[in-house]
Amino acid sequence: MASRLLLPEEELTCPVCCDIFRQPVVLKCSHSFCGPCLQTYWAQRGGGRGGARGRGRDCPVCRTQSLDDPVPSLTLRNLCESLVLDGGSLEDGAGVGSGAGAGAGAGAGAEPGELCPLHGERLKLYCLPDREPICVVCHTSRRHKQHDCCPVGEAIADAKEEVKSALSSLQERKDTFDKMKTEFEGCVSHIEDQARFVERRTREEFEKLHDFLRAEEAAQMDALRREEEQKKEELRRRMEELERNLSAVTESIRLLEEHMALDGLPVLHRRSETLQRAQCPFEDPALPPGALIDVAKYVGSLMFRLWEKMHKIAKYTPVTLDPNTAAPWLRLSDDLTGLHDGDAKERLPDNPERFDPDTAVLGREGFASGTHAWDVHVGDNTAWVLGVAKESVRRKEKVSSVLKNGYLCVYFYHRMYFAGTSPLTRLSLKANPQRVSVQLDCDKGRLSFYDALSKAHIYTFKHAVTETVFPYFWVGCQQCPLTIQPAEVSIHGVQ
Repeated sequence: MASRLLLPEEELTCPVCCDIFRQPVVLKCSHSFCGPCLQTYWAQRGGGRGGARGRGRDCPVCRTQSLDDPVPSLTLRNLCESLVLDGGSLEDGAGVGSGAGAGAGAGAGAEPGELCPLHGERLKLYCLPDREPICVVCHTSRRHKQHDCCPVGEAIADAKEEVKSALSSLQERKDTFDKMKTEFEGCVSHIEDQARFVERRTREEFEKLHDFLRAEEAAQMDALRREEEQKKEELRRRMEELERNLSAVTESIRLLEEHMALDGLPVLHRRSETLQRAQCPFEDPALPPGALIDVAKYVGSLMFRLWEKMHKIAKYTPVTLDPNTAAPWLRLSDDLTGLHDGDAKERLPDNPERFDPDTAVLGREGFASGTHAWDVHVGDNTAWVLGVAKESVRRKEKVSSVLKNGYLCVYFYHRMYFAGTSPLTRLSLKANPQRVSVQLDCDKGRLSFYDALSKAHIYTFKHAVTETVFPYFWVGCQQCPLTIQPAEVSIHGVQ
């Protein structure tokens, strides 16, 4: 019993048969083996007792050539016998006397997957190049002889670490997918909200158009009815006059016919009176000018004339804010022409177009050529930035909206004005503008800012437009919104 405390059971196991030593011997390299197992191993390699000394007589573990015969180890023998007597797995007399016997001993009590299919030995090594478990005999074979190997326990531990790492990676991927699933679900809900908002706004705008068209239709019908009654009344008056003239002429005809019926001197006596009645003082009846309804006035270019009237009530803003780019802190007006800073962050989809955390928003339409202008009412807003931004600007990090970062902007901050150069250029203005005019000439590469009311020049950037730029708005004030002003438009036909 005391002998078992000196060495663990693994130290009393033959590396060849993987069982407790029988007739243990030790080589000069200090590795121990069962005597029969070592002889069988050397015999298979042509280094047995009948072969040349040293030829094929290498150590199965370290491959050191052994010129001397193995020395029996009495100590190991005593320890192994003590282990067997204390309940070891082997029975007395079950020694290994041949290669088959060694294989049978090595595989005793092992599961099928734990034995080498070629040699019947336990799979105690792991071939690193071939990435497969092998037995000690396999390690001496031509296929694996020069390969690096490690104990199968280490390989199992390494494999578990690899699996653990793969599991951790997959878990991270799953967490990402779960997060994106939640994001997609929120995006679906937001799309539904957007659709309801657009539906409501569209109905409101169309209702305004319907009201306008119904009012114009009613006015048109009233004017038509008035003209109809006026024309008819004029003709009725003329018809009454014609009836009177007709009666007078009819009476004159009757008298003349009576005169014609007379004979003799009465014809002469009544001649003057009769001829006087025959002289009709009435003008020939005819339709007066403009007696008919002016149909062309009502139906000619009707839709165009309605369009001309409509533009007086319809507002046109040269820039419409894009809510899909608006930072979650911003609040936009329903008509997408005004914005101000909010006091809480809204739950919005984190789509690639959206600014976050910067409290900015872009116009929907981008410009790459031509001239464009828009006015912004800044009023008493205490913190704003106006200008344009390149389509490629970074939107998911807070960066200065200056020229080197892809912005052409003018600042108002801490009661001071700056041009967004790198570094900032301090501007001296005679008065605080209530409305700022932004004028962009893409072809000439110029962006100018003016006081829209006094026409005073604020600043001009001279920078080539090499990619699409969008109107850019940043605001840091909750009380006074920035508002894009409607532009004056006119409608006329072109010859």
